[in-house]
Amino acid sequence: MNNPQNSRVTIEPVTQQDYTDWLPLWKNYQVFYRVDISEDVTRLTWSRFLNPIEPIFGAVAKCDGKVVGLVHYLFHRSTWADTDYCYLEDLFVSEEVRGKQIGKQLIEYVQQQARKRHSAHLYWHTHETNLRGQRLYDWVARRSGMIEYRMPVR
Repeated sequence: MNNPQNSRVTIEPVTQQDYTDWLPLWKNYQVFYRVDISEDVTRLTWSRFLNPIEPIFGAVAKCDGKVVGLVHYLFHRSTWADTDYCYLEDLFVSEEVRGKQIGKQLIEYVQQQARKRHSAHLYWHTHETNLRGQRLYDWVARRSGMIEYRMPVR
């Protein structure tokens, strides 16, 4: 791969043709977070990205035409605002291009989409061990102070 510093990076909504390049990144993202999302859920998620009535979206970063990053986001109602919130659910950049501000560009892309929808705010979570990601997040946003709790429902 060419040096991403000297290469053209584009951020664009996913298309059906991106699936085979997106899938390895999606699997590496799962490895990073030590989760195993089933093939059925993966296929369902992908189909949601392409369905215009779904409020969930995917975009990819391409460096000289090669998919090197992904971002997934969704819009949802809130009891705290009269417009939707935008939740950035997944962000992943190939190891080979980390540190080239591609993650920042993916976040800024989602920020633009949230502005287009007049979202009240954009937010995301990360794991406490994702220190490299936190350096980026601390650079582009501020911590809310919220702590997440989870309870099983099944």
